Amino acid sequence: MFKEWDMIRFLKRRIVNTFLYSVDGIKAAWKMEEAFRIESILALPLLIFAMFLPVMNIEKALLMGSVLLVLITELLNAGLEKTIDRISTHKHPLSKMVKDMGSAAVLFALLNGMVVWSLIVVIPFFKEWIVRMQ
Repeated sequence: MFKEWDMIRFLKRRIVNTFLYSVDGIKAAWKMEEAFRIESILALPLLIFAMFLPVMNIEKALLMGSVLLVLITELLNAGLEKTIDRISTHKHPLSKMVKDMGSAAVLFALLNGMVVWSLIVVIPFFKEWIVRMQ
Protein backbone atom coordinates (compact mmCIF):
# COMPACT_ATOMS: atom_id res chain seq x y z
CA MET A 1 0.00 0.00 0.00
CA PHE A 2 1.19 3.53 -0.76
CA LYS A 3 2.32 5.60 2.11
CA GLU A 4 1.26 9.22 2.07
CA TRP A 5 4.66 10.60 0.96
CA ASP A 6 4.93 7.92 -1.76
CA MET A 7 1.57 9.03 -3.14
CA ILE A 8 2.63 12.67 -3.09
CA ARG A 9 5.90 11.82 -4.89
CA PHE A 10 3.98 9.74 -7.41
CA LEU A 11 1.50 12.55 -8.11
CA LYS A 12 4.28 15.14 -8.42
CA ARG A 13 6.13 12.91 -10.88
CA ARG A 14 2.95 12.36 -12.94
CA ILE A 15 2.16 16.09 -13.03
CA VAL A 16 5.73 17.01 -13.98
CA ASN A 17 5.93 14.31 -16.67
CA THR A 18 2.56 15.30 -18.12
CA PHE A 19 3.67 18.93 -18.26
CA LEU A 20 6.97 17.99 -19.93
CA TYR A 21 5.19 15.86 -22.55
CA SER A 22 2.91 18.81 -23.27
CA VAL A 23 5.89 21.13 -23.69
CA ASP A 24 7.43 18.59 -26.09
CA GLY A 25 4.19 18.62 -28.10
CA ILE A 26 4.17 22.42 -28.30
CA LYS A 27 7.84 22.40 -29.39
CA ALA A 28 7.11 19.81 -32.09
CA ALA A 29 4.12 21.77 -33.38
CA TRP A 30 6.15 24.99 -33.41
CA LYS A 31 8.97 23.29 -35.31
CA MET A 32 6.87 21.32 -37.82
CA GLU A 33 3.61 23.23 -38.29
CA GLU A 34 3.66 26.61 -40.02
CA ALA A 35 -0.03 27.21 -39.30
CA PHE A 36 0.57 26.69 -35.58
CA ARG A 37 3.48 29.15 -35.62
CA ILE A 38 1.40 31.80 -37.39
CA GLU A 39 -1.59 31.31 -35.09
CA SER A 40 0.64 31.36 -32.01
CA ILE A 41 2.30 34.60 -33.09
CA LEU A 42 -1.12 36.17 -33.64
CA ALA A 43 -2.49 34.71 -30.40
CA LEU A 44 0.07 36.29 -28.08
CA PRO A 45 -0.88 39.95 -28.67
CA LEU A 46 -4.58 39.06 -28.72
CA LEU A 47 -4.30 37.32 -25.34
CA ILE A 48 -2.41 40.27 -23.85
CA PHE A 49 -4.85 42.76 -25.38
CA ALA A 50 -7.82 40.80 -24.00
CA MET A 51 -6.39 40.91 -20.47
CA PHE A 52 -6.35 44.71 -20.45
CA LEU A 53 -9.63 45.45 -22.23
CA PRO A 54 -12.17 47.33 -20.11
CA VAL A 55 -14.75 44.54 -20.31
CA MET A 56 -16.24 42.14 -17.78
CA ASN A 57 -14.17 39.13 -16.72
CA ILE A 58 -16.55 36.72 -18.44
CA GLU A 59 -15.99 38.62 -21.70
CA LYS A 60 -12.22 38.45 -21.18
CA ALA A 61 -12.57 34.70 -20.65
CA LEU A 62 -14.57 34.36 -23.86
CA LEU A 63 -12.04 36.40 -25.82
CA MET A 64 -9.08 34.47 -24.47
CA GLY A 65 -10.87 31.13 -24.75
CA SER A 66 -11.71 31.73 -28.40
CA VAL A 67 -8.03 32.40 -29.14
CA LEU A 68 -6.87 29.33 -27.20
CA LEU A 69 -9.52 27.20 -28.95
CA VAL A 70 -7.85 27.95 -32.29
CA LEU A 71 -4.48 26.76 -30.94
CA ILE A 72 -6.03 23.66 -29.36
CA THR A 73 -7.84 22.77 -32.57
CA GLU A 74 -4.70 23.33 -34.64
CA LEU A 75 -2.74 20.99 -32.35
CA LEU A 76 -5.40 18.30 -32.69
CA ASN A 77 -5.53 18.78 -36.47
CA ALA A 78 -1.74 18.47 -36.69
CA GLY A 79 -1.91 15.28 -34.63
CA LEU A 80 -4.54 13.83 -36.96
CA GLU A 81 -2.49 14.72 -40.02
CA LYS A 82 0.70 13.23 -38.59
CA THR A 83 -1.16 10.05 -37.62
CA ILE A 84 -2.61 9.65 -41.12
CA ASP A 85 0.83 10.26 -42.65
CA ARG A 86 2.36 7.71 -40.25
CA ILE A 87 -0.18 5.06 -41.22
CA SER A 88 0.36 5.48 -44.96
CA THR A 89 1.75 7.99 -47.42
CA HIS A 90 -0.48 6.61 -50.20
CA LYS A 91 -3.35 8.79 -51.33
CA HIS A 92 -6.63 7.45 -50.02
CA PRO A 93 -10.11 9.04 -49.94
CA LEU A 94 -10.54 8.30 -46.22
CA SER A 95 -7.18 9.88 -45.39
CA LYS A 96 -8.19 12.98 -47.34
CA MET A 97 -11.55 13.07 -45.59
CA VAL A 98 -9.95 12.90 -42.12
CA LYS A 99 -7.46 15.65 -42.98
CA ASP A 100 -10.20 17.81 -44.47
CA MET A 101 -12.35 17.36 -41.37
CA GLY A 102 -9.46 18.43 -39.16
CA SER A 103 -8.97 21.47 -41.34
CA ALA A 104 -12.69 22.24 -41.12
CA ALA A 105 -12.48 22.07 -37.32
CA VAL A 106 -9.73 24.70 -37.38
CA LEU A 107 -11.86 26.84 -39.71
CA PHE A 108 -14.81 26.66 -37.29
CA ALA A 109 -12.53 27.59 -34.38
CA LEU A 110 -11.28 30.61 -36.36
CA LEU A 111 -14.84 31.63 -37.24
CA ASN A 112 -15.82 31.27 -33.58
CA GLY A 113 -12.95 33.58 -32.64
CA MET A 114 -13.99 36.12 -35.23
CA VAL A 115 -17.58 36.13 -33.97
CA VAL A 116 -16.58 36.42 -30.30
CA TRP A 117 -14.06 39.23 -30.96
CA SER A 118 -16.55 41.01 -33.23
CA LEU A 119 -19.37 40.91 -30.69
CA ILE A 120 -17.26 41.92 -27.69
CA VAL A 121 -14.63 44.25 -29.17
CA VAL A 122 -15.14 45.32 -32.78
CA ILE A 123 -18.86 46.16 -32.93
CA PRO A 124 -18.93 48.03 -29.57
CA PHE A 125 -15.81 49.97 -30.61
CA PHE A 126 -17.40 51.10 -33.87
CA LYS A 127 -20.69 51.93 -32.14
CA GLU A 128 -18.79 54.15 -29.71
CA TRP A 129 -16.76 55.67 -32.53
CA ILE A 130 -19.93 56.49 -34.52
CA VAL A 131 -21.56 58.10 -31.45
CA ARG A 132 -18.47 60.28 -30.93
CA MET A 133 -18.45 61.32 -34.57
CA GLN A 134 -21.99 62.74 -34.35
